[in-house]
Formats: sequence, C-alpha cells, structure tokens
Amino acid sequence: MIVENVLPNDYVELLAVWENSVRATHDFITKEDIAYFKPIILTQAFPVVTLKCVKNDLGAILGFIGVHQHKIEMLFVLNAARGKGIGTLLLNYAIAQLAVNKVDVNEQNPQAVGFYQHRGFHINARSPIDDLGKPFPILHMTLQP
Repeated sequence: MIVENVLPNDYVELLAVWENSVRATHDFITKEDIAYFKPIILTQAFPVVTLKCVKNDLGAILGFIGVHQHKIEMLFVLNAARGKGIGTLLLNYAIAQLAVNKVDVNEQNPQAVGFYQHRGFHINARSPIDDLGKPFPILHMTLQP
C-alpha cells in the first residue's frame, strides 16, 4: 500500500468513503446530520486541506486523510478495510511528511480516541460542541514527543 495524492475529481469517491466510515463508526450521527455535513465536506472542507489516500489494486480509494496546518482534519477508512493498517499508514505518513501534531476527535467515537492515544496523542482540551455548533463534544489531542 502506498499513500497517493488526491485530485479534485476524486472528491465524490472520498465523500462516499467518508459516509461509509461515518455510518460504521459514528452511531451518534443521524441520517439528517450526514445529509447536512455532506455538501459542506465536499465544497468547503476538501478544497482547503491537503488530501492523501490509499487505493486498492483496482484504484478504488480505501481511506484518506486531510491535513491543514499540522492538524488532522479528517481521517476515514472504508468499513470493509478497517483493521488492515490503512489508518496507521495514513497517520504515519502525515506525521512524517506533513509534520502533523494535532487532531480533534469526536468524544463519542471511542475507537478513534483509542486509535490516536495508542499512537502517542494525548487529550489536552475538550469542547462541548463541534466547529459547526452541533452538540458533538470534541477532544483536542496533541502528539507527545
């Protein structure tokens, strides 16, 4: 597996990966929330982050990471591809190549919190709402040297 650049014509496929991953891991997010977030992610989030992905042998995207100013803004892996090292590969790439040292994680997603803690991130603050004012508590995590 290799980390590849993402092009704007990949955005629709990235959004499908995002939705698949969210439905599998974010049981606190409703169908209405997903419908609300999708156009924001597609038109406002993807264009402003550095996006990298991992594809399978057929060229389908299995997972992706979005980074802005040394912070992971998104890291999502297809549910069927979880547990195969894709998230770790993307995270390690972002740390080594993009100097990532921060991430915000939904508190209600304990698997993601544990994933980052296992890789050296520590919680240093908590917000009761997300960046869009939704009632999803956010844990602000920093990579410890």
